[in-house]
Amino acid sequence: MADLYPIEVLLVEDDPGDVLLTREAFAYNKLRNRLHVVEDGEDAVAFMRREGPYSGAPRPDLVLLDLNLPRMDGLEVLAVVKQDAELRSIPIVVLTTSEAEEDILRSYHLHANAYVSKPVDFTRFIQVVRQIDDFFVTVGKLARPGLHS
Repeated sequence: MADLYPIEVLLVEDDPGDVLLTREAFAYNKLRNRLHVVEDGEDAVAFMRREGPYSGAPRPDLVLLDLNLPRMDGLEVLAVVKQDAELRSIPIVVLTTSEAEEDILRSYHLHANAYVSKPVDFTRFIQVVRQIDDFFVTVGKLARPGLHS
């Protein structure tokens, strides 16, 4: 049975086209999730820590993280988040165009929860977003500390 409340998803992506594709995939799949978007790694960390302009941001239940980002790349974000006791339980799915074995290994070494290569085909991209949602929201169970505190 699916959760009765929307999931807070943070998309960390600097490519406006990929942001649009993700929004369209969420809409097409009729996902009830709330999608928040930041364009670089520093903003991603600030959002998760609820600092500065993100002081009122919700705690993400799931992060979709690109690797190629300005200011702080995705691997640096992974390193910071997974070393932070308050944030490390947030599942992070690396969603990137890179299929380089080194990026995959480094992502898992830094405790990414999954590594997914972005399909360039829109139909396949919609399917991938749906599969991520199905696994992390329907099949798996997300920790929701804010709901019970």
